[in-house]
Amino acid sequence: MTGGAASKATNGWRVAVLGGGAWGTALALAMLRAGHSVRLFARDQETVEAIGHGENQRYLPGIALDPGIDATSDIKMALADADCVLAVVPAQSLRAMLTAAKTHMPKGVPLVLCAKGIERETGALLSAIVEEILPKNPVAALSGPSFATDVARGLPTAVVVAARDAGLAADLAARFSAENLRCYSSDDLIGVEIGGALKNVFAIAAGAITGAGLGASAQAAMVTRGFVELRRVGAAFGAKPETLMGLSGLGDLLLTCSSAQSRNFAYGLALGQGKPLAGLPLAEGVPTAAIAARIVTERWIDAPIITAVAAILDGTITIRQAVSALMTRPLKTETDL
Repeated sequence: MTGGAASKATNGWRVAVLGGGAWGTALALAMLRAGHSVRLFARDQETVEAIGHGENQRYLPGIALDPGIDATSDIKMALADADCVLAVVPAQSLRAMLTAAKTHMPKGVPLVLCAKGIERETGALLSAIVEEILPKNPVAALSGPSFATDVARGLPTAVVVAARDAGLAADLAARFSAENLRCYSSDDLIGVEIGGALKNVFAIAAGAITGAGLGASAQAAMVTRGFVELRRVGAAFGAKPETLMGLSGLGDLLLTCSSAQSRNFAYGLALGQGKPLAGLPLAEGVPTAAIAARIVTERWIDAPIITAVAAILDGTITIRQAVSALMTRPLKTETDL
């Protein structure tokens, strides 16, 4: 399974998808299109029944689901005889999910992270959590500029699949690819994780700037300088610069910072407009901002946008105060990274 690059398997895998939200449901559809059989685990029995009836009304309304998705609220059943497992739960829920799955997880099968974030309590990247709880299962990550609704509808989308073992990454990318879903491979797991986690923080900033009516120029400046911060943090973690220039870095940053389809952008938009935040869909960038701000402070990484987003979210400063502080920072050359 971890050999060299392979063409898409003629005999499909048994793929377990852990998570019945919009992204989990969309990836279940994508795996069916790639020729695999799919079992999807969701905690909520109502979601399980809805998927069985052909539509996940709560998370992916209006999109017809293939009856081939076998949904269940029994995690043991979902994982039975799986050849590959996709973990599609929020980053802050991953540890609990893996702990529940541990005794049922088939040994040696790859676990592919499909959430993006940094664990708030420990500052751990998600791959480190997998390696701690499931040391006998190789870990990979799927990331890139992709909205669940686009993938579910079969619209053209490109993502990257990363693992430390380049052969495993190439094999997974080949097996997951299908018509209108192109998967590239990478051996830079850390770089892909950093890009996926931090773009959510910058998407909140982009939404807040838009919501506060600060203009397209301010938003463009924030996204550009946010990418500089992404490169700084990535370098500190040993990420490859070319990874951050790719789909899981710059590509995902551009998508999530430009559309209210992004939950993080939508959260920032409501924040900038002064609207109530209670009841909004989960925005992974909120807990990630707090821990990312702590990390950049402890590592002496110059990342003023990350720290400003964290301060805005905890109520320490307002959006306009944050922008004013950023605009009055000492001048330096643009290429001073």
